[in-house]
Amino acid sequence: MKAFMVEKYGDATGMRAAEVPDPQVGAEDVLVQIHAAGVNPLDIRIRNGDFKAFLPYRLPLVLGNDLAGTVVRTGPEVTRFAVGDEVWARPDKDRIGTFAEQLAVHQDDLALKPATLTMDEAASLPLVALTAWQALVERAQVRPGQKVLVHAGAGGLGSIAVQLAKALGAHVAATASTAKVDLVRELGADEVVDHRTQDFTELLDGYDVVLDSLGGENLARSLRVLKPGGQAISVAGPPDPSFARELGANPVLRLAMTALSARTRRQAKRLGVTYSFLFMKADGAQLRRLTPLIDAGKIRPLVDRVFPFAETLQAMEYVEKGRAKAGKVVVSMT
Repeated sequence: MKAFMVEKYGDATGMRAAEVPDPQVGAEDVLVQIHAAGVNPLDIRIRNGDFKAFLPYRLPLVLGNDLAGTVVRTGPEVTRFAVGDEVWARPDKDRIGTFAEQLAVHQDDLALKPATLTMDEAASLPLVALTAWQALVERAQVRPGQKVLVHAGAGGLGSIAVQLAKALGAHVAATASTAKVDLVRELGADEVVDHRTQDFTELLDGYDVVLDSLGGENLARSLRVLKPGGQAISVAGPPDPSFARELGANPVLRLAMTALSARTRRQAKRLGVTYSFLFMKADGAQLRRLTPLIDAGKIRPLVDRVFPFAETLQAMEYVEKGRAKAGKVVVSMT
């Protein structure tokens, strides 16, 4: 089958189209004919080797972390899916590879596609929707009336997090560029800070949760808008000791992650707040819990552009260079 794979870590020159063997289907696996795949900044970071210390993939590696498609075969112990089902998934981190014509996915990581979504729309959602769910529901346990700040509110993750936080009953603030302020308001944000002309630390205060996707100085400044006991959750900040334990990292890697996040954790402690790093997990059950919100129109995907499968490398370049105006980029196999 056709696929796009990473042959060596580094820039785009280390990735190419290739013919690879068809997937092997285990007893609890579902073989999916992929109709569309989402393109994420995570794909670029994996290609560049940013995570090779704790995601030691064996190269060559088929890339891709989001899919929507149709079941074409099931393993003998599969109980939840049948041939012909339309499904969506973020495969487990050890079994990625959605930039391909087919992929075998464990049934626990798969869910029936929301009926109201096209394949392209569904492929744009799993990774970012699961990240938003695991940050706001699983970790922060956001309750009605709480205040949530979402950075980059028009981005792939931010646009979904704004909508989910609003559906949870929170007062939602978001940052966005000038051209995207109205869009983020339409998504449900109660306050939108134009990061080009305004300083969110001067306008916002007393927040329960910050979801950060930018890291660096943005994360450090975000700690200051939290109320005592508030939480900063970042997908772009330094990994912390909890993540190292969750990963089952060796002592050397645990020590390195502890050191990387020490400054941020110290700053958070001084302010009476907490910091945690989030690396989302595949979870079909959580996708099923998101489906009613999507079918009810409380969460809608934003698809910036759809590329044909043959132009997957161009789609990655489009994302890497920040050309997407809002939402996600998708590659379509059909």
